[in-house]
Amino acid sequence: MKKYIALLSLFAITISCNENSKTATATQDEAEVTFTPTTEAEKIAYANGIENWDNITQLDFTFNVDRGGNTVAKRSWSWKPKQNEVTMTAASDTVTYNRASVDSTSMAADQGFINDKYWLLAPYQILWDEGTTVTVNDSVMSPLSRKRSHKLTLLYGDEGGYTPGDAYDFYYGDDYRITEWVFRKANASEPSMITTFEGYEDINGLQIATDHKSEDGSFRLYFTDVKAYN
Repeated sequence: MKKYIALLSLFAITISCNENSKTATATQDEAEVTFTPTTEAEKIAYANGIENWDNITQLDFTFNVDRGGNTVAKRSWSWKPKQNEVTMTAASDTVTYNRASVDSTSMAADQGFINDKYWLLAPYQILWDEGTTVTVNDSVMSPLSRKRSHKLTLLYGDEGGYTPGDAYDFYYGDDYRITEWVFRKANASEPSMITTFEGYEDINGLQIATDHKSEDGSFRLYFTDVKAYN
């Protein structure tokens, strides 16, 4: 930050100019320093635009689920992450609450929010979530496309959260873009659900997979009306 010093003499002016010049140079040097991801979790998150997350003041999205061609779930969310404030609109019901003070009246909405947000921001959740174990396999066969992929497994601890002990297998390419994932409830060896990650869109710098489908197409989870505001 520049220091504005009262100009009492020519000497003072000279000192002030020198200080300002040093500060400007330091600020410029700091701006040129960029973060280089090193872990797989960081590389996935940064490949999907997490460096832009701090600029987001509000994120709106609608979570939709179709089974057999019929819509079985639809919830709209407006989230202000800096205030930790969430508004859910589902059917004729609207609930607004703060995640710092979830109570019995907002818990059901918060459970839905955590689920829907996880699907939307999975590449970031890998980096955000604490109390997890991460393992990486460099070359495996993906379950749907049967292509050679990288695999990152995220295992949640047995305590904390709404669904402790669950595991997620993320499959991704050399560009660190997730293409498929497997959900394994309670870390079961067999998959509970497998879907694609597709329909990527750039939402104000956030790279969002808006579409997820099962192999036979009978299940589709997708997002509409996704908007991010600075």
